[in-house]
Amino acid sequence: MSIRGPIRIDVWKGDWGLPSVDLECLQFLAYIKINAIDMKITNVNNPYFTPEGKLPVIRLKDRNISRFEDLVKYMEDKNMNPDYGLNRKQQAEAQAYRTLLKEKLFPALQYVWWLDQNNETGVTTPWYSRILPIPFNFYYPGKFKREAEGMLTALFDNYENDKDIESKVIGDAEKCLTAISIRLGSSDFIFGSHPTSIDATLYAYLAPLLKAPLRSTGLQNHLKACTNLNKYVSRMSQRYFSQDYNEYEAKRKKEMKAQKEQVEQDPTLRRNQFIAVFVALAAMYGYAVSTGALQKLH
Repeated sequence: MSIRGPIRIDVWKGDWGLPSVDLECLQFLAYIKINAIDMKITNVNNPYFTPEGKLPVIRLKDRNISRFEDLVKYMEDKNMNPDYGLNRKQQAEAQAYRTLLKEKLFPALQYVWWLDQNNETGVTTPWYSRILPIPFNFYYPGKFKREAEGMLTALFDNYENDKDIESKVIGDAEKCLTAISIRLGSSDFIFGSHPTSIDATLYAYLAPLLKAPLRSTGLQNHLKACTNLNKYVSRMSQRYFSQDYNEYEAKRKKEMKAQKEQVEQDPTLRRNQFIAVFVALAAMYGYAVSTGALQKLH
């Protein structure tokens, strides 16, 4: 049984070269793309009027779909399932990685987006406040932050302070990223040359963390250090969301070129850059001297 016409899906809008910045929306979009199904995407940017008060929403004639498990079941009923080629061992492994991502990486993402003060006040809340219509832009950022706080409090109620929670959450997430990086190795996708449903999920977890202009970049830097995961995100973006990816890359290169030209034309900026580099080198030298690192080398 095939699907007639494009699937209508409402999502949070995209940014930073991604078709959506929301994990669940991105998971839906990637899974539909992997199944080679046409979509009609609407950037609703306001979950208030959706059937379940959340995004994404797939609008069918007889019902709506807002849960990823329901989307997978719907596709299977239509004989569309990228996991058909997986054996039982691979299916069990895919489920194990979904659990790992949900239990170890998802709490860290909630922390990075909503509970890290630098990111929350400098990136996350301003972004949602900008795209949400009034008066919802005064409500939803606070709602999302409270939900993140509630989840982490429930998970780590035996920890004494926020610093301990941060250390635990970020540490677990870094181990998770390292494990997935090792599993991926040099393969294009988790199970070789063809993407499956776990790739839609993994991409949705990794891409916003990698691409967002975060202020606190500890976990993001760990992801960037996993070079094969960087290439993985770019590969998925270029294959399935090439328009978003190419438009953003072109815009970024244009901005970098303009900045370079400005520096070359302004001697003051060049001097300031030289001074900044000199100060940084002096600070590194001073730290090395104070800690005795230079003496150890000699």
